[in-house]
Amino acid sequence: MQTIDGRLYATRAELSERAGYKGEATLRNLWADRESNGHPPARRIDRALYWDLEAWERWHTEYRRKRNGVDYSGNADEELLPAAQAKVLGISVSAVSHYRDNPPPGWPAPAREEKLESGRMREYRTRRQLWEYADSGPRAGVAGRTPATGPDPKVALAAEALAAEPGRKAGETAAALAEQHGGGLSTWKRAVTEARRQG
Repeated sequence: MQTIDGRLYATRAELSERAGYKGEATLRNLWADRESNGHPPARRIDRALYWDLEAWERWHTEYRRKRNGVDYSGNADEELLPAAQAKVLGISVSAVSHYRDNPPPGWPAPAREEKLESGRMREYRTRRQLWEYADSGPRAGVAGRTPATGPDPKVALAAEALAAEPGRKAGETAAALAEQHGGGLSTWKRAVTEARRQG
């Protein structure tokens, strides 16, 4: 990083690392599409491009939020049951249930637990906890997402679709998911492939 006029500037490689992407391909694509996505301008120093770190991180957070399928409305301190947690994150209730025994990296501890008559514990999490989790790394089908940063709702949906119709071809499953939930076919193909790998 370099300090220019009292502000920190970072290279594409440094931005990729801070954002949790593998390699620079995702940021190259975002830069190439800057006219439509509002990517901040760069400064050329010698032969490298540098971006104002603060401005870029603010833009990237908003860019990710627009694409991650998370509902940022409501009272941040409201404690939610698993079904509502899933709705906020845009994932299935079964994914949230699965996290009880196999939490992904960064999954927040319950804000409160309540013991049911069955002896099982009901876990409550606040909207704030879920928003922070969603914002902690690339997720929700964003290109270049690293699996270690959090659950991908598209992979969870693909796993459900594969379980519902195990004999269906991967391409057909991906096409059905794209039609049902929107998004590109190639994105859903990657989600189906990842769901099969994890399954």
